[in-house]
Amino acid sequence: MSGVIVTGPPKAALADVDALAAFGVATVSEAMGRTGLLGPEIRPVQQGVRVAGTAVTVLGWPGDNLMIHAAVEQCGEGDILVVTTTSPCTDGLFGELFATALHQRGVRGVVLGTGIRDTQELRDMGFAAWSRAVSSQGTVKATGGSVNVPVVLDGQVIRPGDVILADDDGVVVVPRESAAETAERSAAREAKEAATRAAFLDGQLGLDRYGLREKLKELGVRYQSYDAYERERP
Repeated sequence: MSGVIVTGPPKAALADVDALAAFGVATVSEAMGRTGLLGPEIRPVQQGVRVAGTAVTVLGWPGDNLMIHAAVEQCGEGDILVVTTTSPCTDGLFGELFATALHQRGVRGVVLGTGIRDTQELRDMGFAAWSRAVSSQGTVKATGGSVNVPVVLDGQVIRPGDVILADDDGVVVVPRESAAETAERSAAREAKEAATRAAFLDGQLGLDRYGLREKLKELGVRYQSYDAYERERP
């Protein structure tokens, strides 16, 4: 497998990245019309952490972490490393030593479509990570691949410089061109949710706030007393 290492790709502005970091993954995905989410198998190795950064992408070979070594050189302040392979792999391609090198370069975290190891050490050093699996299985450094090319992870196309936002609920990809607009839409959605939260605290029901009583009626759902229900039950 030959490959290419692309240098200097365009990136979303860090100001827009940091604006998106104020919102949860669910909010941002909803603001984009329920798009951009990676699958639920990509899970955090820690809890209570939210990070956003610009993607540095890696396409490597299963069981081989050579291209992660190559990608470290291309990583810098505000980036998140995104790793996938040409076919499914759950081996532990990434661990503490990689995290140490990336942390020194200002990288905010890693998202792996593969396995990860040294998870306790990663938590201890505060390096944020999301992966498909946790595995101690080691790897080789033998096959070429690519860095900073478009990759597909869980059905989402991720280009270098796109925004990756990750928290306890998962990972979402925001195209770099729409980062600022998505941050604005996320802020508007959060303001709307704050108003709804206040209404719920005041005792209002979702049935009334969202106008769902009429929907129930349209669907033929009816209210019935317990006694009447018991009398009619077969």
